[in-house]
Amino acid sequence: MRHWLCAMLAALALMGAMLALTAEAMGQPGQAGGTGGVGGAGESTVSLTDVVSVQEIARIQGQGESVLRGIGIVTGLKGTGDSGADPVMARPLAQFYESNGNPMPDLRDLAKAKSVAMVAITAVIPAQGARADDTLDVFVTTTHTSTSLAGGRLFLSPLAGPLPGQGVYAIAEGPIVVENSATPTVGRVRMGARVIADVLAPVGRESFTLILEPTYRHFAVADQLADTINALAPEPEGDEQGAAYAPLAEALDDVSVRVTIPVAERGNSAKFIGKVMTATMSPSLLRLPAQVIVNTRTGSIVVTGNVEVSSVAIAHKDLVITSTEPVIPPTPQNPVTTTTRWTSVGTTSRVSDRARIQDLLAAFKQMDVPIEDQINILTQIHRSGRLHARLVID
Repeated sequence: MRHWLCAMLAALALMGAMLALTAEAMGQPGQAGGTGGVGGAGESTVSLTDVVSVQEIARIQGQGESVLRGIGIVTGLKGTGDSGADPVMARPLAQFYESNGNPMPDLRDLAKAKSVAMVAITAVIPAQGARADDTLDVFVTTTHTSTSLAGGRLFLSPLAGPLPGQGVYAIAEGPIVVENSATPTVGRVRMGARVIADVLAPVGRESFTLILEPTYRHFAVADQLADTINALAPEPEGDEQGAAYAPLAEALDDVSVRVTIPVAERGNSAKFIGKVMTATMSPSLLRLPAQVIVNTRTGSIVVTGNVEVSSVAIAHKDLVITSTEPVIPPTPQNPVTTTTRWTSVGTTSRVSDRARIQDLLAAFKQMDVPIEDQINILTQIHRSGRLHARLVID
């Protein structure tokens, strides 16, 4: 029988930011409600971070990841490759021999081959692009009847752009590492692709557009981002003080911010762009909505912002709450015990009556509540309209 009452009544009243450290534990005098956490009366919090830079919340339009692709042959397999009797394998294998100076005019000569496999190859170019001689990880998957790539080696294979006719940008080769024994038909060649042609992200000479990352897409964030960039503009001097100036940055919508490169900076736009991308602001100015993010696969729960819970009663599966009331005179040997399958959660306007998300998670951990039950309870509270935050389930 689980003893839930005290912990649940103390923990489910208010959800706050999870990533905060108490100032009392760190021996620092503090102020209630620091950045990144929620503090009750008499409680202090210390922010884990004081500023966030532009490059952490936005990217330059056109500077997204891109994928190279190709088809290749894996050699050196111990009888786990494709069957050479199958024309799907025999034809490219014969071409492989011919291109290396050993023609095979009769495909039947390859019928007993089981040490090679046809594979699909991909490599991801980072958002910043890639220069010639950079190396990238290569991901390899079987395309036919091979049962395992363990012990194999990818033979020299060209990697082209994702669209037909885009040309070859890298050459892949190297030993294959099977990272998950449950799926031996999938592997990786670490740093196996060498870039042979530059893949550069475009940047405008006169202007560029910043795209907010998905978790930051909000009109308030776009507006604050524009204000932060506009603060980089130099102060007008002399006769220029009375002139009207167009802002450097303008929020176009809740996702994008247009930035104009000053005329004086266009000769060295890289310096100005670097200044913009490293500009910082306080996270508290972003005014992001509170969120509860859960990942059912990994069993993680992340809470951001000030998350509140209205009054609610909870019953879940075989949940049993036991409360003990010592009678007068109280004796440990003779308490009055009340058992119920329900618990209520009430909130008041007084800050001192509010609990933190740390209390909730600590109570769950102390009582060994399964992560699935924690997620289910949060989901049901949200569906009832009592969890005042955006619930994101990955």
